[in-house]
Amino acid sequence: MVFSSLFFLCVFLPVTLILYFAVNNRNVRNWILIAASVFFYAWGEPVWVTVLLFSTFLDYYCALQAEKNRGDWRGKAAVAFAVTANLFILGFFKYSGFIADNINALLGTSIRVPGLNLPIGISFYTFQLISYVVDVYRGESEAQKSPFKLLLYISLFPQLVAGPIVRYQDIAWEIENRTATVKGFNNGVNRFIIGLGKKVIIANTAGEIAGNFLNTDYSRLPVLGAWFGIAMFALQIYFDFSGYSDMAIGLGKMFGFTYKENFNYPYISKSATEFWRRWHISLGTFFRDYVYIPLGGNRKHQTRNLFFVWFLTGLWHGASWNFIIWGLFYFVLIFLEKKVLLDLFNKLPVVFSRIYLLLAVLVGWVFFYHTDLGQAFRFLGIMFGINAASWSNGELYIHFTNNATFFAIAVIASTPLAKKLYESMNKRLKENLTGMCILDGVLKSAVNILILVVSIIFLVGQSYNPFLYFRF
Repeated sequence: MVFSSLFFLCVFLPVTLILYFAVNNRNVRNWILIAASVFFYAWGEPVWVTVLLFSTFLDYYCALQAEKNRGDWRGKAAVAFAVTANLFILGFFKYSGFIADNINALLGTSIRVPGLNLPIGISFYTFQLISYVVDVYRGESEAQKSPFKLLLYISLFPQLVAGPIVRYQDIAWEIENRTATVKGFNNGVNRFIIGLGKKVIIANTAGEIAGNFLNTDYSRLPVLGAWFGIAMFALQIYFDFSGYSDMAIGLGKMFGFTYKENFNYPYISKSATEFWRRWHISLGTFFRDYVYIPLGGNRKHQTRNLFFVWFLTGLWHGASWNFIIWGLFYFVLIFLEKKVLLDLFNKLPVVFSRIYLLLAVLVGWVFFYHTDLGQAFRFLGIMFGINAASWSNGELYIHFTNNATFFAIAVIASTPLAKKLYESMNKRLKENLTGMCILDGVLKSAVNILILVVSIIFLVGQSYNPFLYFRF
């Protein structure tokens, strides 16, 4: 089931909210959320919901053993078993075909792997389960004594299928003690609608425009067309994924849960290092805390540790060499930044570092988009004038002029500029006008209604368009 679908908006969410707020008992509300979340997942994965349930109850037992035997071999064995089992399940579904194909290509064998659909969200909930067991063993969290409350943590439908990756310690208190307030609910609705607009109005539109340049005959693609197409894809993937995160955070607030931010205007960064502190924050934090620091972090073997983190970051995104190259591309950038580039950029006007970052990110998205490496390098060559049909053409002119206003709005919306302008104007109005708080609430409600109505109109006219990160 997709948040940006008419069924979710008009049936599933209203029914779940009505049932949830019809009772005032937290335990009953927990069961309502568990039932709704399992139904939500089973709607798209009627078979593989069993994998989610099996993994949750396996890690429930392993965490209890890890806590009981913390510090001795049995506790370590419980953690090792849980991590191995989770990675094996993830590897079986996500990487077995990729591994077999590469062995066959390298050795000339004919290993066959059954074609299995990738369970939606398995990359996200697997990492949540791993972080839970490890944190329990480290003493950073207490083991959940109820397997069903652990299932609630893992299966909560707002963040189940595409994150953010939520640590148990961040919502453990809320599972037992949360209270839903009118203010929190209103903030959640506002955040959800903003995310819906990002996905339906901006991301889907940007994706349609990008497809005119990324899904075409590259022998006719002009240089500027390649840049415009990949820029549109950059906007699509940002608004698609940050929109999902906004919707997840908003839904969490409606039910009394607080999820951490997952995006912080990454395209205004001045380096690849900063970009990854702002993009998919929960994933970067996971690799930092459970891979990079345990390997030695900055203290020893830093280059090796960086390599492993970015190799795994690429591999996590998909079982394909293009994702691995995309991850290693950032390894090279961050390695160079630590050794040379950041010192150089500190001596230059900030505009140079921002241009560098944008160019680097756009080049990276070329590899992310193209699973065919031959096509990726061909497209990249066209961007830099190699074997390009021309610098521009009439088709590009038509698409650009028709979408210039949309492009400008999307670019501005990907920066904090609009938010800062709104906050500045709002502050001045409050200082000069009485009753502005009421007016501000009315304006916010009007804007939310407008975004919701426009989004529904767009959804009626669009075909099924899932979030890009559903693939991972």
